[in-house]
Amino acid sequence: MSREVRRVPVDFDWPLKKVWHGYLTSERLRGQPCPDCRNGYSPRAEELFDLWYGRRPFDPASTGSTRLRPDTPAVREFAERNVARSPEYYGTGEHAIVREAQRLADLWNGMWLHHITQDDVDALVNASRLMDFTHTWSRETGWVKTDPPVTPTAAQVNEWSLRGLGHDSINASVVIRARCEREGVDHTCPRCEGHASIEVYPGQRADAEAWEPTAPPTGDGWQLWETVSEGSPITPVFTSPDALARHMTDQLGFTWSAARQLVKDGFTLGTFIGVGASLLDSAKDADVVAALGDDGEVFTDDDLAAAVSEAALGEQP
Repeated sequence: MSREVRRVPVDFDWPLKKVWHGYLTSERLRGQPCPDCRNGYSPRAEELFDLWYGRRPFDPASTGSTRLRPDTPAVREFAERNVARSPEYYGTGEHAIVREAQRLADLWNGMWLHHITQDDVDALVNASRLMDFTHTWSRETGWVKTDPPVTPTAAQVNEWSLRGLGHDSINASVVIRARCEREGVDHTCPRCEGHASIEVYPGQRADAEAWEPTAPPTGDGWQLWETVSEGSPITPVFTSPDALARHMTDQLGFTWSAARQLVKDGFTLGTFIGVGASLLDSAKDADVVAALGDDGEVFTDDDLAAAVSEAALGEQP
């Protein structure tokens, strides 16, 4: 999640944009970096890690995937968004869009993460990943597995990876581990056993694993937090939800409707949500996201236009 409304004491005065100390492990519990690896991976897994993120040469043909082109729909849509948002950087018009689409295609063709195989997809599904495909979600029920079960194709997942946030580091680790298992090689560093660090004293790792975060105190106040990091407050504390929403409108660039919706919901799911050719900010577009609904369907540009119109009705006169 990227934003969360917390109920804290009215006199809570932790500095803004500073991670709450109860969410940070102490220096005493941090090991020394492993001298033999970067991420806790074996040499082969490190190679795969670099292929995943394009840090070493990758060819889509190696996974049987089709190379992306500037006119690939997802590439073209992403380029159009970039140009529309920053014309002072990209320029304007068709030439700017084509140039940006070519850049994106070249960039993404060099990354395994946009060209995975069906074996990779199966590993992700077995690890309960790719829930956008295998589950539906609503505020009332949370995530519910689709019945009968659904397994997406590699082509579907590769297109999905070009929209919104796509794969995260957990997906990377799942796919890399599964690939190593298929090749019959170990995926973890033998020296640090996959931890990417060495204990400074015997039992340090056990102490670190036993550590639990401490949440800030609770109270009658209302405060907005960011949860992109471990978690920190980004507004003062207010005595009412409307006062917090007013501050979000006056100081943080929210519309009144979006601010009220976020305060009502209490949190956002993720940072961005892809809808058709648009990318919604799950916080500042909270009212539009709510108007779209949450029945798990794939939304179109027409759905977005209707949701924007509905959200506008919630604005102050």
